[in-house]
Amino acid sequence: MNADSASPHDLGGQIAVVTGAAQGLGLGIAAQLARDGAAVVIADLQEEKAWAAATGLQEQGLAVQAGHLDVADSDQVKVFFDQVISQRGRLDILVNNAGVGQVVTPLVELGDREWERVLRVTLTGAFYCCRAAGRIMERQESGAIVNIASINGQNPAALVVAYNVAKAGVISLTRTLALEMAAYGVRVNAVCPGPVYTEFNRTVMAQRSQSLGLNEEQMIERIRSAIPLGRWGEPIDIARAVAFLCSPAASWITGEIMRVSGGLEGVSAAPPKRPKG
Repeated sequence: MNADSASPHDLGGQIAVVTGAAQGLGLGIAAQLARDGAAVVIADLQEEKAWAAATGLQEQGLAVQAGHLDVADSDQVKVFFDQVISQRGRLDILVNNAGVGQVVTPLVELGDREWERVLRVTLTGAFYCCRAAGRIMERQESGAIVNIASINGQNPAALVVAYNVAKAGVISLTRTLALEMAAYGVRVNAVCPGPVYTEFNRTVMAQRSQSLGLNEEQMIERIRSAIPLGRWGEPIDIARAVAFLCSPAASWITGEIMRVSGGLEGVSAAPPKRPKG
């Protein structure tokens, strides 16, 4: 990526992969990268949904394709990125967006399977994709990786310890890889979104409101009123930050953890005592 490009936000000619992009935040990111000129591959476990999303963007004149990818499967990740190189010849951008939420529950009641499920997809999946893309970008001596973390990875919220730990791990993964890839001209950064009202957050809010004795509308309003800029985020708010970090305009930025949250640093509400069983 040339820092002297006439248009610093132009991603024309770039090949991008966005994981977990069949819907919500990931789809918003894929659309923004495509609008900025990149040829984007939506990689998602939900293959039919991914192709439907890609078709919708193609109808807008954008260069978007789709492919099946389970980020928690190491062998499948390797095959997927090998295919990208076979078909496209290079990989310029990876956005690790794939992840899962956690069932809202106290740490002392969290089961092994739920802990392992969240860590396997959200953190280990990001590792697998960073490793595969990093090998490609190291050979090219160019590229940009943006990992989607969370404000929970910086300031943990109660009742979602597996998610908090996974996102904190994504932040550490980002900083480590940024150091290791710097000599090859590959930049690695992370974005920490605040509350964005997608299907992902709607599910979490419904569970969290029950744990605090609130209805969902009260919980949504409580969070909105805690955000200094006074509103929940939209996918476009996160997508623009990601596109910036992928672009030549960010050519001297690596190892950065960018919070995009309307000023919110974290949700620190402590739940009340639980009834004794």
